[in-house]
Amino acid sequence: MNASKYKPFEGAPIVNRKWPSNRITKAPVWCSVDLRDGNQALIDPMGIETKLAFFDLLVKIGFKEIEICFPSASDTEYDFCRRLIEENHIPEDVTIQVLCQAREHLIRKTMEAIKGAPNAIFHIYNSTSPAQRKYTFNKSKEEIIKIAVDGVKIIKECMKDLSEEERNKIRLEYSPESFSMTEIDYAIEICEAVGNEWGWSKERPIIFNLPSTVECYTANVYADRIEYFGDKISHRDCCLISTHCHNDRGTGVASCELGLLAGADRVEGCLFGNGERTGNLDIVTVALNMFSEGVDPQLDFSNLPDIADAYQEYTKMDIPPRTPYAGGLAYTALSGGHQDAIAKGLAARAKMAENDTWDVPYILIDPKDIGRKYEGIIRINSQSGKGGSSFILEHNYGYAIPKAMQPAVGDLIKAESDKAQRELQPEEILAFFEKQFISNRSVLEVVDYASTLVENADKQEMASIRGVVTYNGEKITIGGTGNGPLDGFVNALKETSIPKFNISAFHEHSLGAGSDTQAVAYVQITKEDGTVKWGVGKSSAVGRAGVMAVVSALNQ
Repeated sequence: MNASKYKPFEGAPIVNRKWPSNRITKAPVWCSVDLRDGNQALIDPMGIETKLAFFDLLVKIGFKEIEICFPSASDTEYDFCRRLIEENHIPEDVTIQVLCQAREHLIRKTMEAIKGAPNAIFHIYNSTSPAQRKYTFNKSKEEIIKIAVDGVKIIKECMKDLSEEERNKIRLEYSPESFSMTEIDYAIEICEAVGNEWGWSKERPIIFNLPSTVECYTANVYADRIEYFGDKISHRDCCLISTHCHNDRGTGVASCELGLLAGADRVEGCLFGNGERTGNLDIVTVALNMFSEGVDPQLDFSNLPDIADAYQEYTKMDIPPRTPYAGGLAYTALSGGHQDAIAKGLAARAKMAENDTWDVPYILIDPKDIGRKYEGIIRINSQSGKGGSSFILEHNYGYAIPKAMQPAVGDLIKAESDKAQRELQPEEILAFFEKQFISNRSVLEVVDYASTLVENADKQEMASIRGVVTYNGEKITIGGTGNGPLDGFVNALKETSIPKFNISAFHEHSLGAGSDTQAVAYVQITKEDGTVKWGVGKSSAVGRAGVMAVVSALNQ
């Protein structure tokens, strides 16, 4: 690897920068470019019907500006634009945006495409970086500026025959493409020339889109350039600064967020970061990052799983499992320490008011706020801790495992996962748990059991137990009394050859509802040698669950 052929790109000669002390306190103007910039990056671009469905999804999410196509690029792009307009797909409060190079015949074709649109942004661009000037155009700085200005002149010429009302429905966006690699003062110079030709207006502010067409430096450098541009451009109150971040260095989200701190007003990007090479900015991530800090992003991701499914259907792209918020593993903990903290946090959260400040460890925002569920938060493999399996047994199946018993359950499930060399599914965890703690009859089994109420000499109600058990294959008749069925059963066993023990902990709860309700008991026994074992019993018969839990403990 030879690093000597690379050099840092130019920043901005900024002093006393302000952006590091700023906070994002309100949503920017969002513009989805899924239907153009995102679509051109697909192996199989979307057809018109799919694009119509995607457009409707973007409107439903709440986008007010949507870049729909490059009308002069193909008949499909042109026809899509016309169908949106002629079939009245565009709500009055939504502005469509069309993309066009600064070339005369393309501009004229694009102006025909947007005729009759409720509101439109004409997005014109030409590339401005030294490499593009040298290799692609072989033109000087002055000649590149002339391309941009001439493009604006042609747009204005095409608008001459429009009424004032129609002209007011069209706004201009200009991108010095490859802004990230363009000398900052030259980028300002060409934007000034475009603004002067178009005309500065507070009512119809021009949009200067400053793309990191190729992300080529750290996010703070991009922020410096945005702040410097905002400070130096004239008529700042007559223009909007827009970011359009790519992700070549993996910091597209950071560049966008720091760009907003630096004064940007507007954000262009795609759902889930689709785009050329390593992608465009992921708007979902930026919006939900704002949401996590109490800022309303003005976009509705309350049903994110359905949006993700639709996106994958339309684009034929997969959302990687570690994608923030939307990924299949975004809310999943496999580490034991994480699982324990999450389980405790959720348990505490269940006792709080809905609008109390969210502070569950390891979970940035409440999954329910974006339409996700708690079921998949904890998943079990050999790295999981004592609380993870118990969390799944409780939240999926209703078993409220006592805290002191959780290590025993965790050890069992970890051993089974290690044996299988893979993650265990919830139904497998349940099966292993019930086999070991409820169905286990390896040493002791109850063959016959009956309990009746009797009165002792002091007229107190007692439970009289009689029955038959097998212990290590030997059949034993038992009988005894106690202050309840469990106490009577324990006393009956003490009269046999079964090792002596005491009950050192007992927990019980109901499972199910109505006629299907069962009692579940958890018993900890301490044997004479100090050995401690846990058992679980489940029964619909009153008093029987505790008895079966003792049997379970003696079988461990």
